[in-house]
Amino acid sequence: QVQLVESGGGLVQPGGSLRLSCASSESDFSIYTWGWYRQTPGSQRDLVARIGSDGRTKYADSVQGRFTISRDNAKNTMYLQMNSLEPEDTAVYYCNADGTWRVTGTPGIYWGQGTQVTVSS
Repeated sequence: QVQLVESGGGLVQPGGSLRLSCASSESDFSIYTWGWYRQTPGSQRDLVARIGSDGRTKYADSVQGRFTISRDNAKNTMYLQMNSLEPEDTAVYYCNADGTWRVTGTPGIYWGQGTQVTVSS
């Protein structure tokens, strides 16, 4: 089992910035695609951004140009830099790792526990 530990959430004023981090506990799990998703009460969990092993990224239209996703493979860590935050960005943010166990070749998808981001004055 892979544990994904998120950090960096909190309360910020509109127009402010936050940086989320997500670290994998398991170096034997090779992560192909990292992703950030977010969810508000009563809504489905939606993709915010994802990054592949080749560095290619995809963003939701609502965050394009404001958020930047990145990864540090040496640290098994992913980041989400969020700038120009808006009240509509308020949600629980979840990280996601899609990859393969190195030894067995078994694929797996894992989720973090979620971190709250609140944008409010």
